[in-house]
Amino acid sequence: MKIDLSKYDQSWFSKGKSNLVIILWWLIQGTIFRFSIHNMYAWRIFLLKCFGAKVGKNVLIRSSAKFTYPWKVSIGDHSWIGDNVQFYSLDRIIVGSNCVISQESYLCTGTHDIKDTKFGLITKPIVIKDGAWIASDVFIYPGVTIHEMGVVAARSTVIKDVLVNEVHTGSPARFIRKRFEEGEQNG
Repeated sequence: MKIDLSKYDQSWFSKGKSNLVIILWWLIQGTIFRFSIHNMYAWRIFLLKCFGAKVGKNVLIRSSAKFTYPWKVSIGDHSWIGDNVQFYSLDRIIVGSNCVISQESYLCTGTHDIKDTKFGLITKPIVIKDGAWIASDVFIYPGVTIHEMGVVAARSTVIKDVLVNEVHTGSPARFIRKRFEEGEQNG
């Protein structure tokens, strides 16, 4: 068995917009989005919305965050997106409200079929539900859901869902404890 990348075909895959729009987005993202000053959150959100992203109120997105296809991204109210976060949005990425995606994290909706000699593309959405925290330098695989109040510790690799109120860590990430114990008060 041999891999033959000359037969790779993603003609079935929809980027969701024309190549012209994609190039325009990448130009905007690499210039006026990227070089906007720290507190210009409304400006960056405006640019993302111009390209079809759905972004709630009081969202903070750092200028170094990157979005492959913003029209496939939805971010709920009061969420924070840190420095150098990558939204590799070949498929949908849905971030709920009051979520934190910390610096250097990579949300990856695309991969390849390792058993396919043509290295076929596979895409699956990622969902980060309300109140979840993705700590620094986390990699999230295609198809993963981080449920409400879930936490993924720094430098973890998430290959399966994180359930409600669970804290996961490691590579691959595994359950270590509950975030809040039953009856525990916060704030």
